[in-house]
Amino acid sequence: MAAVCCGLLLSGATVATAAPADHAQAQAQLEERGRGTLVSAEKLYTLETPQAVAAELGAAGFEDDTVRYGVVAYRLVYRTVDPYGRPTTASGLFALPLTTEGRLRAVSFAHGTGSHKDDSPSMQRGKFVSAPVIAHASAGSAGVAPDYLGMGKGPGLHPWMDIGSETTASLDMLRAARAFAPRTGHVLERKVMVTGFSQGASAALGLGRALEAGEDRWFRLDALAPVSGAYDFGGTELPALLEGRVEPKSGVLYAAYTLVAFNRLHHVYDSPGEVFRAPYDSTVEALFDGAHTGEQLMRGTPGTLDELLTEHGRELLAHPTGPLAAALRTTGAVCTGWAPSAPVRLYIATGDEQAVTANTEHCQEALHNNGMDAPVVDLGAVDYQGSRHLGSNVAATSAIVRWFGELRQR
Repeated sequence: MAAVCCGLLLSGATVATAAPADHAQAQAQLEERGRGTLVSAEKLYTLETPQAVAAELGAAGFEDDTVRYGVVAYRLVYRTVDPYGRPTTASGLFALPLTTEGRLRAVSFAHGTGSHKDDSPSMQRGKFVSAPVIAHASAGSAGVAPDYLGMGKGPGLHPWMDIGSETTASLDMLRAARAFAPRTGHVLERKVMVTGFSQGASAALGLGRALEAGEDRWFRLDALAPVSGAYDFGGTELPALLEGRVEPKSGVLYAAYTLVAFNRLHHVYDSPGEVFRAPYDSTVEALFDGAHTGEQLMRGTPGTLDELLTEHGRELLAHPTGPLAAALRTTGAVCTGWAPSAPVRLYIATGDEQAVTANTEHCQEALHNNGMDAPVVDLGAVDYQGSRHLGSNVAATSAIVRWFGELRQR
């Protein structure tokens, strides 16, 4: 895993959707709160030529086979809401192709897990977390990538594994991008193509569901392509983690982050010592404050779950009860209860060591039960810095850029 940038994971709450009769009222409330209002826009860099883009992608370990245009990249800061519906701000990366084409279709990309605020698209250049956005823009789309709450320039802690706030942050980033685009000589089309990796795979499903439900007056879902998600976190991913079927160090970090993040939103434990063994009971929570790097997390956590978790901590993950059980039920619902009308492809890597592929089988089955045929694209034993999980993001990016390009020609 890449020092805990951009590894696994999904998130957590089912998306609340208003009934059709309530749409007008919900929209009025949204506008009253100023959600999606642009606070600031900053030009980050310009890649003047396709060759410059190819060098940028190559530096991040990504392919350049779909590059057609140069790219200009901006950081947008915008108004959104926190997990409790209170006003806050967030940031994200907005990347545009250097083309005279005025109307552009947006591609929303949701990134994978990071520990530091800078592990987000608008804070890095030529890196794993920003490369997919640049790749989509260089192929002729408007690349839109939320940093998520508490990441990038956003205040506070990141509510990791909370699908609800990932969805609102993603939708409001699209709104901010639409507001800013005319300043660059472009307008965003109604149709949005949505993708995301790992944690972002479930975030992408959350955004797709919101667009299908008509939660925005303008944007509509055009295609959905999540990559290597842990869609059935409580039923598939946690058991795999506890049984040693996830790479051990990754399992330690995800177990720790799960307990810390869920406790912040759902009050899973009263004190860290209930779930974490000494000395980690006094240090683990601080590691997930957005100021610690992945390398610091690696050094500050043990090599095995037995060293990290108390018996109660392990039991809580193995047999969740109370608020944790209720929250985990929502993580497993990200693929259930709806059937996108837009085309869907689910991408995996053979032998993924972080997000076990049974998660994708679960998602495919859930969508099928609702009448959606979502084919699974197995990218094979792809590799990025020794990780097939991370390799799936690299391989899927080129594949999804090509697929989205084909769909735009319909």
